[in-house]
Amino acid sequence: MKNEDIKQRFSLFDVTGVELEYMIVDKDTLDIMPISESLLHDASGDNSGYFENGRVAWSNELVTHVIELKTAFPAVSLGGLDNDFPDNIKRVNQLLEKYNGKLMPGGAHPWMNPKHETRLWESGKSNVYSLYNSIFDCMRHGWSNLQSTHINLPFADDEEFGRLHAAIRLILPLLPAIAASSPVLDGELSGFMDSRLECYRNNQSRIPSIVGSVIPEAVFSEADYYSGIYKRILSDIKPFDKDGVLKHHFLNSRGAIARFDRGAIEIRLLDIQECPSADLAIIELIISLLKRLIDEEFISYSEQKKWHESDLSCILLNCINDAENALIESPKYLSVWGIEESLASSSAVWKHLFDILKDDISEPSAAVIKHIIDKGTLSTRIIRALNGDYSRINMQKVYNKLCTALESNQLFG
Repeated sequence: MKNEDIKQRFSLFDVTGVELEYMIVDKDTLDIMPISESLLHDASGDNSGYFENGRVAWSNELVTHVIELKTAFPAVSLGGLDNDFPDNIKRVNQLLEKYNGKLMPGGAHPWMNPKHETRLWESGKSNVYSLYNSIFDCMRHGWSNLQSTHINLPFADDEEFGRLHAAIRLILPLLPAIAASSPVLDGELSGFMDSRLECYRNNQSRIPSIVGSVIPEAVFSEADYYSGIYKRILSDIKPFDKDGVLKHHFLNSRGAIARFDRGAIEIRLLDIQECPSADLAIIELIISLLKRLIDEEFISYSEQKKWHESDLSCILLNCINDAENALIESPKYLSVWGIEESLASSSAVWKHLFDILKDDISEPSAAVIKHIIDKGTLSTRIIRALNGDYSRINMQKVYNKLCTALESNQLFG
């Protein structure tokens, strides 16, 4: 059974859904390999584009050099997933051996040429993907060259939705400052620590309502969400999709999207990390922070709802640019977290929050977060490893080490 087939409703934090996206690359050159259809057929024995292996399912994405590994069913606990995901990564790599391929982590491929190398998925949802391509041109960064981690968190009713949505909106600006992993595009530094998000936020500029400000609007009920977000999206897409192929849940591309059909909010802002242990540690940290926000330990629910997306978006853009080195120059936002300063770096904010939250999360996850805070985001560690040498040979050397980190479930740098 696929995730989307599950109709049971859960309350806040009862379960978690996790999705991890990886590139398939050639073992020797690290060039992308558009073979996910063959991989999934080898695993499942059919053309469904879907395979379950224990608690983890494999599925296709828009492009055929990317594979998604996700919880096959909502997970009651994150415990054990730090074994399940690495085991499945090893299994994928075993199946890729006959193609001389392997998985590579990171938010974007460092030298892929989307215009010439992109291959769209041609089975199943191919009509959806081809329509997207005709409207937005998916042969570019932000469409065909991006890998992310998604977190799905449940809500049971309108009250829970409102509280979860308010809390998520507040933390979204800080996420690139802990999770950026895509500093290189087209064989050189892009100028953004989170290149994936910079491309993502502009990839549907032809119809701006689809992404909005990335930070969702201040709506806290299903009715207001439909009238304030989905109604506008459907109206704006209609001239391009006269047959109504594209559905509102699928179109919405904000950094967190409400899935009322599933009773969940999906957080989509996180770059994929070097190994599942790092992704799961960040997820655990985020969930712990959201719990405290929903319990109103920082500010009240009524105060959380007052934040406008434009104010939060300014902070997000700074973190997309500079990750942990971004300066937050909003005393009001800093005061949300109990920091009474006129400005602070995003790394200082995360260090402050980690000091509050570290006893809430598991010891292995706390050790991972401490590593990220001490050594920098994966983007910072990649740049440090490249050491100013952006030759293909040196990039292959560094990104091969990332592949090894993924295979062994070890931190990079």
